[in-house]
Amino acid sequence: MSIALGLVLTALDNTIVSASVNKILDDIGGLDKVTWIYTTYALAGTSTMLIFGKLSDLFGRKTLYLIAIGLFLLGSALCGTAQTIEQLSIYRIIQGIGSGGIFPISFSLIYTLYTDPKDSAKLSGIFSAVFGLSSIVGPQIGVWISETLSWRWCFYISVPIGIASFVSLLLVLQESRTETKPKIDVPGAMLIVIATVCSMLALDMVGKKDVWISWKIIALYGVSVLAVMSFFFVERRAKEPILPLQLFKQRIVAGTSIVVFCQGAIMFAAMTYLPLYSIYVLGESRLNLLLTPFMLSMIIGSVLISFILTRFKIRTIMVVNMAIGVVVSCLLMKLSPDIPFWQFIGLVVLLGLGVLGPLNSISQNAVTYSVEERFIGISSSLVGFCRSMGGVMGASSMAVIVNSQMAASSKTAIERFKLNPNSDPSYQPPNIETVLRNKDHFEPDLVSYFTHAMDHAITQGFVLLLCLSVIGASAALTLGSIKIKKQSEEKSQADTSSQFDI
Repeated sequence: MSIALGLVLTALDNTIVSASVNKILDDIGGLDKVTWIYTTYALAGTSTMLIFGKLSDLFGRKTLYLIAIGLFLLGSALCGTAQTIEQLSIYRIIQGIGSGGIFPISFSLIYTLYTDPKDSAKLSGIFSAVFGLSSIVGPQIGVWISETLSWRWCFYISVPIGIASFVSLLLVLQESRTETKPKIDVPGAMLIVIATVCSMLALDMVGKKDVWISWKIIALYGVSVLAVMSFFFVERRAKEPILPLQLFKQRIVAGTSIVVFCQGAIMFAAMTYLPLYSIYVLGESRLNLLLTPFMLSMIIGSVLISFILTRFKIRTIMVVNMAIGVVVSCLLMKLSPDIPFWQFIGLVVLLGLGVLGPLNSISQNAVTYSVEERFIGISSSLVGFCRSMGGVMGASSMAVIVNSQMAASSKTAIERFKLNPNSDPSYQPPNIETVLRNKDHFEPDLVSYFTHAMDHAITQGFVLLLCLSVIGASAALTLGSIKIKKQSEEKSQADTSSQFDI
């Protein structure tokens, strides 16, 4: 229960904040810096994920989990007291660091406490469902709290939940302590933070500016590449490396990392642009009709796969998941403004049920049960890290494709519909978003043109999903014939082996 409460904390946080952002801006202002509320949180969480995973292997999962919960609670309490958008962004960094430890250590605790793969697989699927359900109800809770109480209580609400998780875990969980004093890989930790932050910032800037080349982006990528090269050099010589490179010698770890990276990219790209397609192309602005089935299908897929995980080879399941991803991507590329909304929802549900949901559960189990117990924490963190990095890459790359297509369509529209008859360089003709949001104020031909332009731009962007699904399927084929076995099967094989030896 205490682990589930910790997951509820991180799941509720972003969705509640998103729902209350208007009230935050009304109170403390800062519209031009509002994205930093989300960016700082994501940067802090992703960049510290591997560090928390490794430290939990060295100093104990209970200890690091309590530290992560404590940091998250401190950040939440401070966020509620913020008087400026700059203060809120700084406090979100503290919150983000805490979230970087909560999610991966939660799952590593499951695999430590429940040694039977069948039991832990089911529990991890259920916990993924808890995480998903919390994400669904978060916006409703956020709107209600911010309108009836104050946006500050959207952060304060985390405090009692976090305290309950902290106290229950402190009292209930008993964990053995290591006799030796481990050595922390400080240079490796610093380099992974630098590399992660710089690469995520560069990708974020690419997604917003629609260009890959500018001196800031090149500089960030340059620092990131240099940090990564230095990181591998340091890790090869470190006594207790943050990310033991020998893990990648195992095909299951290396292959699953690539699959999860692709999954994260597909998920974030879809979650960003499927709603836009619904609003601007299909004319359905009630996003709960889209997002609720999407999230529920992911939850159901995660839970269902956890019950059959021990019956099939990991390679088989992942290849099937990514094959479904190929099919769905091809169907999404063929979308049109005339498609019935129920068919659109059907594709979204198939994506969640057949691709994204199952991979949430199987990836954690696959990596965890292929490594030694002393690497459980870092392996669980690695899965979350790859998914987060893939998500940033997917959303940014999709933005570049879609926005470049829309920019070309806008230029064509200016000439075709004579939107700037005087050729005035200072004149700003209506863009696609303005026209599609205010359809009644523009001529039908222009609205129709921009509707099809948006349709073309997003469906072209779905080529990225197809490429990622193919890459993921190819990576899954390299996993070998590994199968997660029930404890009873392992015991039976061990008994048979011992009899043979005799």
